[in-house]
Amino acid sequence: MSLTREQMLAEMGISPIWKLRDPVPAFAGTESESASAPDSPAVVPAELAAAIVDTTAPEVPAANATKPIGESSAIRQTPVATASVPGVAAMGWPELSRAVAECRACPLCQQRKQAVFGVGDLNPDWLFIGEGPGADEDVQGEPFVGQAGKLLDNMLSALDLQRGTKVYIGNAVKCRPPGNRTPEAAEMAACRPYLERQIALLKPKIIVLLGKAAVHAVLHDDKSLASMRGKQFEYAGIPVAVTYHPAYLLRNLPEKAKAWEDLLFARRLLQAESAPDLPF
Repeated sequence: MSLTREQMLAEMGISPIWKLRDPVPAFAGTESESASAPDSPAVVPAELAAAIVDTTAPEVPAANATKPIGESSAIRQTPVATASVPGVAAMGWPELSRAVAECRACPLCQQRKQAVFGVGDLNPDWLFIGEGPGADEDVQGEPFVGQAGKLLDNMLSALDLQRGTKVYIGNAVKCRPPGNRTPEAAEMAACRPYLERQIALLKPKIIVLLGKAAVHAVLHDDKSLASMRGKQFEYAGIPVAVTYHPAYLLRNLPEKAKAWEDLLFARRLLQAESAPDLPF
């Protein structure tokens, strides 16, 4: 028997369930979202964010998660040429996957168990980009499979999403940096042609950048995440939203409320992309 949204949240230990006075506009994105997002009010984001990892986390003060999309500022970005990897701009999925698996373009390849290419729906609405594989990802060959991955899955569930269904997940670099450190600029530059080709093949409707390394890899911007949150960016005509990396949220629980705001903002960008005449 399928669970209602309220029952699912109760199973996750998220209670009590608060409801907004004004319902959030129905999301016109994926099939799963269209089926499970009727005219019902949304869960208060701060409550969800405070409980999304475990129910013992400190309570997070309520946050304003409904910043109007009109307050965002659009910033255009042009993709970097992919000439550093010969032929990558013409590769299909099999060739691209093989090229990543065999890549020796930077020193990260020397200690990896395997390259972590990415996972998910090849015709996605959503593309989530993190920074690089960790120890668990290096072993399993799939991004976001450790504790940060569990949090990301919970975040997706809160949006009525799941990995593999209208969602693709990748990273700025495909090989694990030693000690799970942040990828260096040269390492991201070496991997960038592969990431750009993935984006070109996927043609997502919205890109969500998880953390500063992903922002640097895609938008080539070194501003603080705090200054970029809630603003609309663009990559190759695709709207881009910025938020914190799930690993950072595990270390800074109160910031989960802000991350939830960012996901709602990204959903509004997708709504605007899917229905440009829809009033907000």
